[in-house]
Amino acid sequence: MRIALFYIGGRSAGAERELEKRYVKRIEPFSLCEIAPVFSNAIRRAQTISAAAARSSYTKALKPHIEGRYSIALSENGKMLTSAEFSDTLKDRAEVGFFIGGAYGLERDFIDSCNLSLSLSWLTLPHEMARIVLLEQIYRAKTIERGLPYHK
Repeated sequence: MRIALFYIGGRSAGAERELEKRYVKRIEPFSLCEIAPVFSNAIRRAQTISAAAARSSYTKALKPHIEGRYSIALSENGKMLTSAEFSDTLKDRAEVGFFIGGAYGLERDFIDSCNLSLSLSWLTLPHEMARIVLLEQIYRAKTIERGLPYHK
């Protein structure tokens, strides 16, 4: 399986970056895993453009990465899954792409064009933390699939 995590913004730094690297390293025995920041001009102009214009810019930047993979958009209104359900969702997929929008989230049309809309929590998480939680859950899903003791 190949996993790609696409998000609007730049690379993490410090402790967040170290945690991302730690979970990618844990995932890699099971799946190739890529974290791919996708820059959007809306980031630079976020204070001067509307939320709708920013979301549109995010869609334009992320849309080319949907093709050819099972696509999962992270959204506050997405479906909440247990770790076991999440593992079942990923099982037997050749390629999965996860998509995280910028500060204004993702456009409804983009979310609807994905195979699944997923919420990690009822709480709003900073994007760096959302990536870490997502990576941990991907690792957990792979260990569940293999019957390993990580998930207790």
